[in-house]
Amino acid sequence: MKKKVNIEDYANEITKALKSGILLNTNGDKFNSMVIGWGHLGILWGRPTFHVYVRQGRYTKSQLDKTGEFTISVPLNGVDGEINRICGLQSGKNIDKVKEAGLKLEDPSIIHTPGIKQYPLTLECKVLYVQEQDPQEIPRDIREKSYPQDVPGTEPLANKDFHTMYVGEIVDAYIIQ
Repeated sequence: MKKKVNIEDYANEITKALKSGILLNTNGDKFNSMVIGWGHLGILWGRPTFHVYVRQGRYTKSQLDKTGEFTISVPLNGVDGEINRICGLQSGKNIDKVKEAGLKLEDPSIIHTPGIKQYPLTLECKVLYVQEQDPQEIPRDIREKSYPQDVPGTEPLANKDFHTMYVGEIVDAYIIQ
C-alpha cells in the first residue's frame, strides 16, 4: 500500500538522509540499486525534480541511459547498514542486489522502476535532461580530491570518472506502508 505525499513536506528528511546515503534505483537489464550521497530536490522548468549524479563508468549509468527513469528510495528511520554496504560497495553488473541485500521491492505507480520497502519514501522520476560534467569547469582543488586520475574507473569505489547529471521529473511521490 502507498500513501501519496507532497514532496515539499519531506524536503528536510530527504536532505538529511542524503548525508548517510539514499538509494537510486534503475530497472534496465535488471533491477539495480546504488547508494548516492549527492542529489538535489527542487523545481526546474516549473516541474518538481530530483537531480542525481552518476559516475560515467558505473553500471547504473548504462541502466539510466537505457530507460530514462529511476526511483529514489529514502529511509525514514535511519539507513540499514547491510543494504547500504551491498548497494554502495558492489556493482549490480556482477551481483543480484535484490537477493544479496534482501531488498523488498514495491511495484511502481507510473514508471517501470520499483521502490524499496525498507526505504519507504519513494520518488518516481522520468529523466528530463542529461548533462556530463565539464572537468575544466570544476575547481582544481575539488577535481584533484574528487577525481584522482591514478585509479581505474570501473570498480564501485573508484573515483576517477567524472559524473553525468540526470534531472528527473518527480511524477509520483509516496510512502510505502
